[in-house]
Amino acid sequence: MSENKNGEKKIDFIVIDASNMILGRLGARVAKMLLDGKRVVIVNAEKAVISGDPKTIIEKYKARWEIHSRTNPRRGPFHYSRPDLFVKRTIRGMLPWKKMRGREAYKRLRVYLGVPPEFSKISPIRFEDIDATKRLKYKWIYVGDLLKHLGWKGIVRY
Repeated sequence: MSENKNGEKKIDFIVIDASNMILGRLGARVAKMLLDGKRVVIVNAEKAVISGDPKTIIEKYKARWEIHSRTNPRRGPFHYSRPDLFVKRTIRGMLPWKKMRGREAYKRLRVYLGVPPEFSKISPIRFEDIDATKRLKYKWIYVGDLLKHLGWKGIVRY
């Protein structure tokens, strides 16, 4: 938030609620907003949805987590077990990360678990056309549930 000359607070960012949103489609929209120069805040990251059979998705991500450097695992690749970092990394994959434009766009992104107190009074944007409850007719899994299978403790403190 920035202040006007009169001391009024002006919102200069977009707050998006990720509850029941399909992660890939949400990420593509957010990446486009970031590349257009907007600052974006995503709340309720653990409630985003990955479409598909939950068992298959869990197996796929467990297999992906076994990939690391044999000689020095600190070199990566790094796999996040916190939903906010997981969602942020997903969106990073949709940005031109190796160019300055992509890195600058990535700096304008903030992702939170739940709704922090500073954003509780601001009404978030919801994209109804990518809502999983209205769009999907088959199975899905929440990002928070997936990451609980992969080691996230599920603690949100504000």
